[in-house]
Amino acid sequence: MRVTVVGSGASGVHFARTVLDLGHEVTMVDVGHERPDSVLPDADFAGLRDQLADPVDYFLGASFQGVVSPGHPREYYGFPPGRDYVFRTPPGFGFHASGFAPLFSFARGGLAEVWTGGCYPFSDDDLRDFPFDHAALAPHYARVARRIGVTGVEDDLARFVPLHDGLLPPLDLDPHSAELLAGYERQRRYFHERLGCYLGRTRVATLSQPLGDRRACTYLGRCLWGCPREALYTPSMTLRDCQAHPAFTYLPGLEVRHFRVDGERRVRSVVAVPVRGGAPIDLPVEQLVLTAGTLQSAAIVLRSVHAATGQVVRLSGLMDNRQVLVPFVNLRRVGRRYRADRYQYHLIGLGLLADDPRTHIHGQLTTLKTALMHPIIQQLPFDLRTSLTISRAAHGALGVVNLNFHDTRREENMVTLADERGELCVAVRYSPPADEALRLAGAMRRLRAALWRLGCIVPPGMAHVRPMGASVHYAGTFPMTGEARPWTTDADGRSRDFPNLWFADGSSFPFLPAKNLTFTLMANAARVATAAVTSSG
Repeated sequence: MRVTVVGSGASGVHFARTVLDLGHEVTMVDVGHERPDSVLPDADFAGLRDQLADPVDYFLGASFQGVVSPGHPREYYGFPPGRDYVFRTPPGFGFHASGFAPLFSFARGGLAEVWTGGCYPFSDDDLRDFPFDHAALAPHYARVARRIGVTGVEDDLARFVPLHDGLLPPLDLDPHSAELLAGYERQRRYFHERLGCYLGRTRVATLSQPLGDRRACTYLGRCLWGCPREALYTPSMTLRDCQAHPAFTYLPGLEVRHFRVDGERRVRSVVAVPVRGGAPIDLPVEQLVLTAGTLQSAAIVLRSVHAATGQVVRLSGLMDNRQVLVPFVNLRRVGRRYRADRYQYHLIGLGLLADDPRTHIHGQLTTLKTALMHPIIQQLPFDLRTSLTISRAAHGALGVVNLNFHDTRREENMVTLADERGELCVAVRYSPPADEALRLAGAMRRLRAALWRLGCIVPPGMAHVRPMGASVHYAGTFPMTGEARPWTTDADGRSRDFPNLWFADGSSFPFLPAKNLTFTLMANAARVATAAVTSSG
């Protein structure tokens, strides 16, 4: 059997790898913008600054695209230069959005090329709306963990993120993170009983030991700009493994626009446009798997229906995690130096209990090390010289909490098509739930109280509610359901509208807990791949 997979993101590569492991053939169609080569791969952060001919170009960008200018209404941080390829779009690409700030990727590895490595398995409570339980995913979490390398330990966060096999020893904590975790350990009873708050080590897809040809983390301090040692996992690494397999065919430089079906609604071919120009190409398929990401997979289906019938369908139920960024200052560490030779992303996670376990709130505590400081400096109510002096003294005391909130499928949140200068493009509409402001305010009160117990303050007015779409945890447009309905899938991700079409990305998730979903995307793709191969003979 040959399976055609559209997209090389986290879902696509693990679907493909699983099918190959089961002895079948895979063709992957992808735009596939490539990551540039790492510069000075053995240099640490300070070494880059000293050895590069133009460090400003590397760290900030030739046009300072890595800098968020004062007064920017949306975000604290831009994406570092060198990661621009992740968000480069094909010629003529466009979209409409209302209440949503979507991000798209056509890179090899997709949007997870810029993830922070957090691995958060879904619990039985998280999966209550799914047509399967945690036990159905557990072996696939372990399978993926062994492939990519996930570090972690059993601690208080296990009540929020279930344990699985295949964990590596954790990374070294930086001194600031170690102090915060020690402070929590001394006051665990208060945190649990008074605040309903739990802290522990986050599980991250970063190697503490070598794995295959990837080297372990040596704390170069370059995580934000891309790990040159490949200790921090990205999906393009699994794509490279697939390319070494004789049953795998990779077709880059092609944007799949839609598919064609026969009289029995079986997909017979996909229509792909060469991104460098030229006539559209028809590629025949036996089994088609969409892993282009929730928005792009939806767009392919929408364009396919329109091409065949002229109908414009509305796919309801789009979801994303609302995120709130909360800067804090650890008063005990003001005046102390930070160390650049550390892992740069979060090493501590937190959970805030809710009455309904499905609505628990999750977050990550990131202590600032080599992160760019300008978003904090520009918000201080002083002149530049005073702000620089204060920020330098406080650098080793600074951190940011990223709080995540759950989302549910609602009819008013949708993906459809809209006309733009005679061309149909994807259109996204989103409205937050009516009680969102109340939920965010309650979580913020509890977080401030928890940070205060750890000796930290949240500067007034600096918490930032990120726009919907910014977390890139999109899901819900073709939900897995027990009941057969149009524009849904069965428990194995198989379309109920097109019998040889499968969804192995977030499209099929019927609920979105307050967690990064990337690790679950990989595990679910492996599960769906196993089912697809078995059911298709």
